[in-house]
Amino acid sequence: MIDEMTTVLEPRPLSDFVETRYVSDITSRALSYIQAGFPVHLRGPSGTGKTTLAMHLASKIERPVVMIHGDEEFSTSDLVGGEHGYRIRKVVDRFIHSVLKTEEDMVRRWVDNRLTVACKYGFTLIYDEFTRSRPEANNILLSILQEKMMDLPVGRGGEEPYLQVDPDFTAIFTSNPEEYAGVHRSQDALRDRMITMDLDHFDYDTELAVTRAKAKLSKQDSQIIVNVVRGLRESGKCEFAPTVRGCIMIAKTLKVQNLAPMKSSRAFAQMCQDILGSETSRVGSKTNQNRVREIVKELVAKELGAGRSISVGKKTAAIETVGTAKEKKESESLVGVSG
Repeated sequence: MIDEMTTVLEPRPLSDFVETRYVSDITSRALSYIQAGFPVHLRGPSGTGKTTLAMHLASKIERPVVMIHGDEEFSTSDLVGGEHGYRIRKVVDRFIHSVLKTEEDMVRRWVDNRLTVACKYGFTLIYDEFTRSRPEANNILLSILQEKMMDLPVGRGGEEPYLQVDPDFTAIFTSNPEEYAGVHRSQDALRDRMITMDLDHFDYDTELAVTRAKAKLSKQDSQIIVNVVRGLRESGKCEFAPTVRGCIMIAKTLKVQNLAPMKSSRAFAQMCQDILGSETSRVGSKTNQNRVREIVKELVAKELGAGRSISVGKKTAAIETVGTAKEKKESESLVGVSG
């Protein structure tokens, strides 16, 4: 029986999941490692789809899913289980009418946490950003992944000091690179027990497909958004490279506002500046934000084919384009540029 404190997820396919050739290749390779009996570790920068891919893999395995999110405050008991509350038993004996006999005992109640539940019942474990937990909290995983045995705490009760891990148990890990804030360096012994797949930013087709799927925008509008975000990323002048999340934020905002880049150029440019300036900077990085805003204005003007300039706030982004007079006239009428 699974304790009510443990949340078990159904391995459902994600409704808006986009499976391009790039995604299918990663999925196929990861599943082959899992079928061979090895845990998979998806490592990459924020916004590269690690958690979504982990959920997608879990849906392919078709076993109930237990999810853990790495936390600096985690201890081994947060993974394995601990004593939560008490169980009280009271017996009243009235066998002899004139004699009242009562008996009470109280025992601490042990509750298995998610890792124990996954090991015991053969569920799929997704340990998201596991390197945010302190290395000593994750030591329990060493024997689980290698010997398929789990050390049981003394307070749990029972005669056996070990739990034999169910053969159907599968582990999928995700993590950010070690230079990220709040990330611990994982133990070499733990990394040796898993197969690490390094993920990078999506290819163009995947970013475009994801953007369209998340916001239900037209292909043309989605292409403009993706081109701006990828142009900023490829400029190499950002503190942190923008990800597909930037594409999704811009696309969803456009959809909610019922705007189109070509017909609402100023609003679109301002939106890109706000969202991408926020995504590529950290608190206090005013210089980087200003640089990003200038680059974004130029990229937006280029993508919209503006022959003149797009006014954003008090500043103006100017991009010279080469084309026929007819093309320039059509561009100006669509974009609404200032003369």
